Amino acid sequence: MSATPSTRTLRIATRKSQLALWQAEHVAALLRQAHAGLEVELLPMSTKGDRIQDRSLAAIGGKGLFIKELETALEEERADLAVHSMKDVPAEMPRGFSIAALLTRADPRDALISPQGRSIAELPHGARLGTSSLRRQAQLLAARPDLRIEPLRGNVDTRLKRLDHAELDAIVLACAGLIRLGLESRITARIDPRLSLPAVGQGVIGIECRADDASTNALLKALDDAPTRAAVEAERAFARRLGGSCQSPIAALARVDQDRLTLEGLVAEPDGSRVLRDTLVGATAHAERLGEELAERVMAAGAGELLQRLRAS
Repeated sequence: MSATPSTRTLRIATRKSQLALWQAEHVAALLRQAHAGLEVELLPMSTKGDRIQDRSLAAIGGKGLFIKELETALEEERADLAVHSMKDVPAEMPRGFSIAALLTRADPRDALISPQGRSIAELPHGARLGTSSLRRQAQLLAARPDLRIEPLRGNVDTRLKRLDHAELDAIVLACAGLIRLGLESRITARIDPRLSLPAVGQGVIGIECRADDASTNALLKALDDAPTRAAVEAERAFARRLGGSCQSPIAALARVDQDRLTLEGLVAEPDGSRVLRDTLVGATAHAERLGEELAERVMAAGAGELLQRLRAS
């Protein structure tokens, strides 16, 4: 534990959802544990992504809507850091900001929640499956084209209620979020990444701060997990090179084994009719380069044309 001036107070900008508050409190506890005498307080905020629930993220501007207000609080120095689910952070960081720490990754897999089946294969023919993720939609339709995909927005409780009220036969959420909220028992099946490759950064909590805030960056270094950083850097480089957004069914998952990194990436048609998937293995030290190389390979196989068409439409 390092010594820190007792007068220093770190202010954490966070969304107001139950999961976001849990993540911010978790980061606050880790910071207090790492630095004796450090005061940490939360600045809960409502973001545009939270307020608009009747349209898909693709329709209202993308995942960045969950973090824009938090970055404004950082820019105006009302907050010193912001805590995010990394799957919500666009691959291109705005100028002046950095992801100073990435916590050890939790389970990155998607979770199926359904009273009617123990796996995607066991869902009834024509089952109504709730998800607003084009990534999940594309991959699950590739496996089960008979499924009826229903839009699903809102916090975890709101989504679970739609299932509990029999509006849907199944929903898909992230394992990590359910586990963090103490809802692991609701998981019917953890979906194999071979069936549904996770979102870039899924399962990872990231901490953002101003790039020029040397003292906060130094405090956050104690929380950074090197294998998780290598994995996330590879995944984000893959998405960044593809020009990915939430309008694009893009997925990536990197696994780190000492100095070796295995990166799997995917681009798909939203209706699941075409899935382009590839894997690359290389040195952990070259994580970003591996992400870029895998993106180039997938684009050469047809992903470039597919993504360009999706952006145009």
